[in-house]
Amino acid sequence: MANPPWTLKRKWQREINDQVYRSFQRVLQVTPALISRLGLEAELDGHQGCVNCLEWNETGSLLASGSDDVQVILWDPFLHRSKTIIRTGHQGNIFSVKFLPASGDSTLVTGAADCKIRVHDLNMQETMQVFSCHAGRVKRIATAPNLPFVFWSAAEDGCIMQFDLRCPEMSSSHPSNILINLNAHMGDHAEAKCIAVNSLRPELIAVGANDPYVRVYDRRMLACRSMKLPGDPNTRFPWDHPHLEPVEGEDYSLPEGCVQYFIAGHLPQKQPDYRKRYRTLASTYVTFGPTGAELLVNLGGEQIYLFDINAKRTARQLHALPSACYVGSGATKGATACVSSNGYSLHRNGTTANGVTNGISRHSVLPAPTTTLTLYPDSSLSDEGGSSEQQQEKKRLRGDAPHMTALVDRLKKHANTCFEKEQYSKAVYLYNQAIARSPGTPVLLANRAAAYMKRKWDGDLYAALRDCHTALSIEPNHMKAHFRMARCLHELGWVQEAYDCLNIFKTKFPDYATSHACQALERDIKAVLFSKVNGADDSESSRAEETGSQRRKAAFSTQEKHWQQMAYDYELRFCGHCNTTTDIKEANFFGSNGQYIVAGSDDGSFFIWEKETTNIVRVLRGDDSIVNCLQPHPTSCLLATSGIDPVVRLWSPRAEDGSKNEREVNNSDDAASANQKRMNADPLEVMLMNMGYRITGFLDVDEDENQGESPTCRPT
Repeated sequence: MANPPWTLKRKWQREINDQVYRSFQRVLQVTPALISRLGLEAELDGHQGCVNCLEWNETGSLLASGSDDVQVILWDPFLHRSKTIIRTGHQGNIFSVKFLPASGDSTLVTGAADCKIRVHDLNMQETMQVFSCHAGRVKRIATAPNLPFVFWSAAEDGCIMQFDLRCPEMSSSHPSNILINLNAHMGDHAEAKCIAVNSLRPELIAVGANDPYVRVYDRRMLACRSMKLPGDPNTRFPWDHPHLEPVEGEDYSLPEGCVQYFIAGHLPQKQPDYRKRYRTLASTYVTFGPTGAELLVNLGGEQIYLFDINAKRTARQLHALPSACYVGSGATKGATACVSSNGYSLHRNGTTANGVTNGISRHSVLPAPTTTLTLYPDSSLSDEGGSSEQQQEKKRLRGDAPHMTALVDRLKKHANTCFEKEQYSKAVYLYNQAIARSPGTPVLLANRAAAYMKRKWDGDLYAALRDCHTALSIEPNHMKAHFRMARCLHELGWVQEAYDCLNIFKTKFPDYATSHACQALERDIKAVLFSKVNGADDSESSRAEETGSQRRKAAFSTQEKHWQQMAYDYELRFCGHCNTTTDIKEANFFGSNGQYIVAGSDDGSFFIWEKETTNIVRVLRGDDSIVNCLQPHPTSCLLATSGIDPVVRLWSPRAEDGSKNEREVNNSDDAASANQKRMNADPLEVMLMNMGYRITGFLDVDEDENQGESPTCRPT
């Protein structure tokens, strides 16, 4: 594939101007042409167990890998051979390995399942220090640029510890380097799963735990505290959760403003449902982007989310219609304008006048919706027929943008065709491309919302709600976006808010208030509201769930409750992989500008998404079982991966010789659909499938799940 005409000029400028080097690297390190040719370059054999962690040195001349065989191997990635084998002395699986910055690649830190952290001198081939401060498995270690003596650890005892090699040896029984004690805020069952330091703002530390929230701390506002290890571990039961015990007189509260929480806006509402299905949510990996403004999170049990830590997005406005939608509607804005600070209720205390909390009774389980999305079964909004005035009114109600380019219009029409054929994933893919080129077009946002609502992958309904809200912010009279927003609110469980939204819809569009779809949705909403007010669903199981939920919330500190209420929403979402089986699965930026996102999956593949559109661009077979680790080379288009197989695989652009890539997964839509089914499957079925059993119909993506149903909600 030919290079762009400006490439040779930029190469020449790079040789004579040092300032051009970095921009040249950022633009051309990873390009679409290189991604399209990515294939297996080499397999590095040497380990005797699963490879759980990978780490490049600063220049990319060395690759370190840690394994269940408790060894670390240093590889020469270009000669494809091992340089050094380090027998770490760990007695449990190695989960994290890090080069200390500015140490000349001579100091390596490892953390493992034996709850120990070891510091190794690579020149002397010996262990310099052993830290036994943690009571739980050490899952991640983080370093900061230009700090060769300091590093941080996250462990399943719920503690984030700070280590400084210049300090005297710390007590193993009474560690005094506890930077963050999650147990003091989340309860005794808190586990720290992952940690990352912002390379451009090293004062910021991101922490992922065994819940869907991601925390970003400013360590300048934190001070280390003391805790003590529990008594004789032999007296504890195997199922006891390991955690450090507080020291009398220590204050583990945190100063105001030292932390910000991030979460996908629909997850606080979905957590009780996930718990009933024994589906746990936990962050398995966090990392900051190249600019330091983006935070990428691989959320176990769900999708991958990208947060903007500078221009933070709040979810609070999504429950109420944009203010412009009330103008001339004849509806009172007060019914939906009262939004709580947490973004998950319209009312200040989360309870409406009729006693419904967030539109949901504390004991309720929502019935399955029975309406379809068909607003106009007689195609009354089609462009054919009618006077010019009627045509203009139809376009106004539909929200057509006046300035769509020819390419965007073609993408839209192609997406509409895919939608009509019930190819919803393909429709979303095309709408993503169109919206990336024309982001302010309400009709594209409303149509993508319709595709999300039909596809119904995890988080799709909430993504549709966001699209409808954005479309209405741009075009307040977009009728379909308004109706779809009411439907999304209902299906997400915000029933009172859905009722308010639908009432405003009926006032603004009286001609369609009597349509079958509108009346059916209203009946569904009223039925749920009535059942909750009258306690019709107050069952033993719901009472037990309430008791468990109350117990969990009671363990939260006052600060934790406040931080969760103020959590910020995501910017982008990446779907297609499956992350339920292991809790070390990574997701990373690929490219110096972070143009692509890469992540492994439980199906043995790894996915590559284009960040701008969130579309899957490649799926490659990376392991016979599960791909856990993906670490991009710091300067080249080279990717290292590992998983259950005892090998490290290197991926780079293949020669343009026309040969077939045997590792290519050709149908990414089928792979993504199968992974969504896998994530929502019964845990026993997943366990049996991982053991090699075939579950009939489990991953059959060709099933016609809508067989016998009438077509619904045609896009505009």
